[in-house]
Amino acid sequence: MYEDSTVAVVVPAYDEEGFVGDVIDTVPGFVDRVYAVDDASTDGTWGEIQARVDHEVAGGVDAGVAASDAATAEREVESDGGAVDQHVVGIRHDRNRGVGAAIKTGYCAARDDGIDVTAVMAGDGQMDPAMLERVVAPVVDGRAEYAKGNRLSSAEYRRDMSTWRSFGNWLLTYLTKVASGYWGMVDPQNGYTAISLDALEAVDVESVYDDYGFANALLTRLNVHGMCVVDVPVPAVYGDEESSIAYSTFVPKLSMLLLRCFLWRLKAKYLVHDFHPLSFLYGVGAAGTGAGLASALRGDDEDGLAATLVGLVALLLAMTFDREDNEELYRREKP
Repeated sequence: MYEDSTVAVVVPAYDEEGFVGDVIDTVPGFVDRVYAVDDASTDGTWGEIQARVDHEVAGGVDAGVAASDAATAEREVESDGGAVDQHVVGIRHDRNRGVGAAIKTGYCAARDDGIDVTAVMAGDGQMDPAMLERVVAPVVDGRAEYAKGNRLSSAEYRRDMSTWRSFGNWLLTYLTKVASGYWGMVDPQNGYTAISLDALEAVDVESVYDDYGFANALLTRLNVHGMCVVDVPVPAVYGDEESSIAYSTFVPKLSMLLLRCFLWRLKAKYLVHDFHPLSFLYGVGAAGTGAGLASALRGDDEDGLAATLVGLVALLLAMTFDREDNEELYRREKP
C-alpha cells in the first residue's frame, strides 16, 4: 500500500521476452498487485510472466490465466483452501488485440478488485521503477484522478530522445491538446500513468480505443467526465528494445482517431451534457475556413479571404473559450 491506498501496476506486453520479467521483478515494494497482460505474444513473454506468478495455491495449481476477452478475465484460482489472493497475476489474450486492449484488461481487473490507484508500466523496460512513486502520489493524495509522465518538461529529461521521436511527440501533443481539452498537457504518448478507482468506474473503459492511441482517447473520456489530469516530469529511458509501431500507418490512424475524439468531446460535453457557444463557434470556424479555401481554389480571392478570416477568428474564439472552460482540470508538477 501507499499512504493507506491500495496500488496496482498493469504491465502490458507483446513480444517482450527478455524485458517483461525484469519489469515485474523491479516493481516497487509498495505495490499490492501486478497485472501482467500478455497480448498473445509470439515469443517467450508468457513464459517469463508465468515464472513470476505466485504459486500459493494448494496443490501447486498455476495461477496464470488465459483471457479470451480483452475486457475481463477471472484471476482467482479456487482450491480446497478457497480463493488465493495473488500478488502477480498473469493474464493472456487469446489473440493480439493491441496495447490499449492489454491495458484495458488490466484496468478492468484492478477496477473489479477495488484497487484504489492503478498505474501502468510498459513491458519493454522504458519506465524507471524509481519514478512510480512520483506518478502515483498525485492520485493517492487526491490532487488528480489521472497522472501521466512528461518526458518533454526539461532538456535533461528528453536528452536520450531522438530528434524524430521528439518531433512526433510535440506534434501529437498539440493535436491531443485540441482533441482532449487538456490544453496545458504535454507528451500524451507517455504511457507511464496512474488512474484512480473513481475514474475507472466513471469512464467506459471497455469502449476506449484498443491500439496505440489508447492514452489519447482516454484523455478525451476523462475530460468529458470532468477529471483532473496532472503531468509528472519523468526522464525518457531507451534501451535495446525495438518499437513495433509502423509510423506510416500509425500517424494517419492516430490523426483520424484524434479528430473523432474531438468531435465526440464537443458533442458530449458542450451539446448533450450542457450547451456552450464554443461548439457553435467551432462549427462556424470550420465552415468559414473550408468555404474560404474552396473559394480560393475557384479563384474568388476576395470572397475566399473574407470567409477564411471569419473562420479563423471563430476558431480562435472557440479555442479560447475551450481553454478557459477546462483550465481547472489540468495541473503540472515541478521537475
